[in-house]
Amino acid sequence: MTMWRPDPNSLSRPTYLSLADQIARAIADGRLGPQARLPTHRQLAEELGLATQTVSRAYEELSRRGLISGEIGRGSFVRPPQREPDPPYIPERLGEVIDLSILKPVCEIMHLERMKAALADLAKTLPASAVLSFRPNVVFPRHRAVAVDWLRTCGLQAAAGNVTLTNGATAGMTIALMTVAPPGSAVVTEEIGHHTLVPLSSYLGLKLRGLPIDAEGILPDALDQACRAGDVRAVFVQPTAISPTATLMGQARRAAIAEVARRHGIAIIENDVLGPLVETRPPPIAALAPERTLYVTSFTKCVIPGLRIGYLVVPDRLVPAVANRHLVTNWMAAPLLAELATRWVEDGTATELMLWQRGAIRHRHALAAEMLAGIAYRHQPESLHLWLPLAAERSEEEFVSHARLQGVAIAPGASFFTTPDVHHPAVRISVGSTTEGELRAGLAVVANLLHADPEPVLLAI
Repeated sequence: MTMWRPDPNSLSRPTYLSLADQIARAIADGRLGPQARLPTHRQLAEELGLATQTVSRAYEELSRRGLISGEIGRGSFVRPPQREPDPPYIPERLGEVIDLSILKPVCEIMHLERMKAALADLAKTLPASAVLSFRPNVVFPRHRAVAVDWLRTCGLQAAAGNVTLTNGATAGMTIALMTVAPPGSAVVTEEIGHHTLVPLSSYLGLKLRGLPIDAEGILPDALDQACRAGDVRAVFVQPTAISPTATLMGQARRAAIAEVARRHGIAIIENDVLGPLVETRPPPIAALAPERTLYVTSFTKCVIPGLRIGYLVVPDRLVPAVANRHLVTNWMAAPLLAELATRWVEDGTATELMLWQRGAIRHRHALAAEMLAGIAYRHQPESLHLWLPLAAERSEEEFVSHARLQGVAIAPGASFFTTPDVHHPAVRISVGSTTEGELRAGLAVVANLLHADPEPVLLAI
């Protein structure tokens, strides 16, 4: 059977893009099936009468779109269709489910009342720029200056000009990746990491690789080896208790990661969404390597979920690139929420709610220790969750399903693995997502399942 080939007579300028579009259509309609091996750059160039560079650019474009992948020494292959990933949490609250799957801080009526009061005050004193301007440089100078004060509580000294306000941490992550990692390049991260990083990297045409971790996070030697082996542009890290395994990276390890990144000339993207919530935290990696670190933090996890404003701090040389990518993806952060965040930092409300959260989360972990007595799990005193490894003979999927059948939703560990061929059964359990009474009842279900012999799931959820 002869493999489909592009039609040279149908190519138009720019030729590389027209060629990529032809191949993409052939993949879409099945003329090029999954795992089909494409001709080499040189071979296809000779067949079509094109420059090898033109074919290379077309293949790079197809790789950026996530349609093909290249393997050193083997060639380029059509990637199988990707199924959209399932989130580790239940997207909607259903029935009487005790939801320990979604990661959020402890919230009480007090939080709602604070927000209502802030909105009422905002209605009386709303600055015109918050609703009448399209220009970030008109709306945000004051907010950037106040952001510097909040960042100082996170352990980071920053200049206002290096701060971009974002619509939360996810927007900051996206802008950071787009800034330092062009399509087709590689980004490395923890082998148990951020659950949205895998699909986000795919959408951006990046090659994501998970690296081995220990109790403090990524191993410096593994990062060094990865940088030597491939086109690594950035390392994405979560050093302060927000990773699924609730890792708190020590000062020496942070310095070692910074040193490896500096030696290889790669960027560091530091996800620090808990901000100052973790009391015993060392200074951020951004404080050790400010010349190459893109630092992301926000208010949603440490103050209140509805305050979807974050800060992205970047080196001087990346400020123009970040501004451009922010403009094309978000234009600018929501001015009304930025105004609320700034006022709460200025009047101390943000710090007050963060400190309240610190105490509430510590109390929740004390409750978890009581309910899971004798069971090994990982956490930090101020982490919003705990990581519960399962015995090797247990099926993670069945464990999660059994819990769900008993009215408790927990997050499967498989959702957080960034290396497909490496997986150890585990679950992530949020301690702040629901009431104290529901947390106690949910953990009782988990404990009973752990103490019982594994059973197959006979009923569909």
